Amino acid sequence: MTVRHFTPPGMMQPTPYHHVAVGTGTTQVHVSGQIARQADGTPVAPGGLAGQVAQALRNTAAGLAGAGASFADVLRLTFYVTHWSPEQIDDFMAGVQSVAEEIRLPMPMPPASLIGVDYLFEPDVLVEVEATALLD
Repeated sequence: MTVRHFTPPGMMQPTPYHHVAVGTGTTQVHVSGQIARQADGTPVAPGGLAGQVAQALRNTAAGLAGAGASFADVLRLTFYVTHWSPEQIDDFMAGVQSVAEEIRLPMPMPPASLIGVDYLFEPDVLVEVEATALLD
C-alpha cells in the first residue's frame, strides 16, 4: 500500500481523522479545491453546509478517480469553510458521513485540516476541499 494512515499514542483521540499519513509512492496527485457544483457548474440544491460538504467530497472523489486514485491514496485533505464557528461541526460531519460509504472515504479520514475563511470565490460557496494523494 502506498499510503498508511494512523494516529500514534500521545496524540489527541478520538478525532474524525488520522493525524499522520506516511506515503511511499512516487506519483503525486493534487486535486484542486472542489466545491458544491455539478459537472455542468450548476450549484447543488439547497442543503446548507452538510449538502455542500457532501457534494464537494463527491467532486473530490471524481478528481481522484480520474487520476487512478481513491481516498485510500490520500495523504491529506484540506477543507475551507466560510464563516466557520465550532457550532457548525455537527453539520460539517453530517455532510462527511452522508457520503463516506458512497465515495469510499475511510473513517477516520486521512489527515485533514479545517480552515475557516471569510468567503470563497462566490457568495453561495460555503466549502472547498483540496486533496493530495500518492500513487506507486
